[in-house]
Amino acid sequence: KQWYQRQSTGGCNSRRCRYWFNYRHAANALSIYYSVKRLGIPDSHIILMLSDDMACNPRNPTSAQVFNNRDRHVQIYPDDVEVDYRDSEVTVENFFRVLTDRLPEGTPSSKRLMTDENSNILVYLTGHGGDGFLKFQDTEEMNALELADVFQQMHEKKRYNELFFMIDTCQAGSMVLPIKSPNILGVGSSTVGQDSLSHHGDKEIGVYVIDRFTYFTLDFLEKVQPNSKATLSDLFRIYSNAEIRSTPQYSNLNLFKTRSPGDVLITDFFGSVRQTVLFDQQVAPLNKTVVTDEVKLTDLNISSPLETVSQLPF
Repeated sequence: KQWYQRQSTGGCNSRRCRYWFNYRHAANALSIYYSVKRLGIPDSHIILMLSDDMACNPRNPTSAQVFNNRDRHVQIYPDDVEVDYRDSEVTVENFFRVLTDRLPEGTPSSKRLMTDENSNILVYLTGHGGDGFLKFQDTEEMNALELADVFQQMHEKKRYNELFFMIDTCQAGSMVLPIKSPNILGVGSSTVGQDSLSHHGDKEIGVYVIDRFTYFTLDFLEKVQPNSKATLSDLFRIYSNAEIRSTPQYSNLNLFKTRSPGDVLITDFFGSVRQTVLFDQQVAPLNKTVVTDEVKLTDLNISSPLETVSQLPF
């Protein structure tokens, strides 16, 4: 079971247009959202948190649309986008509550990370950060040690099988290095003391539309298909310092105990492929009575073995 937890935390609020320059943070997150949906992860397995509605910002010349490239060949804010937490709901407390499943009683399943010890989880964060923190809404900060503790709680509560943590922010490595929990692999866009830079802007929109680390991640993911054999090692190899203009920081690879990055398929975290079991024998009818919406198999007078699922009465 693959789950995607995605968060854009830049100091953005559609009621305060001075934060329009953080457009790229929403585009970063929506780019990853677009990619995991294309690779088969449904919205029911995605928690999307956006601190600003860039699509409806009055400064947006392409109303109700968000783009991550000046060519605008992909609209990453489709009509069916499902934002689970937005605006004032995007807080450090809510983010931690989602990860640890300590949400108030009555919280709908669409706002919950319904995972267990069999789940693979991708956590992607983007926004403004510094040495040991990531800013939320420009009013609060998430501390690196707090995040590491939350991951440890997830491990103790058996909330994941494996977890891949990505963060695109300045000094992102400071958010990755404190992680000590097993079976978590983390990568940050820059080391301590380095900035993470934007890639390019759109003159009409008037701001940068994507950051460099996410741009090259997306460029890689666009070549991945659901049946791809590409691995995390393949992804890590495309992070050229010359192109990203920063040095990616990785967590302690020894913590990822079950396998090496070269053995981990990209689709183990960025995609979801349904496992299909093929039988070379016919499926015989059941010998006992099964009630399905008042239909009994024993009442159907099935005289020959069933060959396809469509022959079942439910």
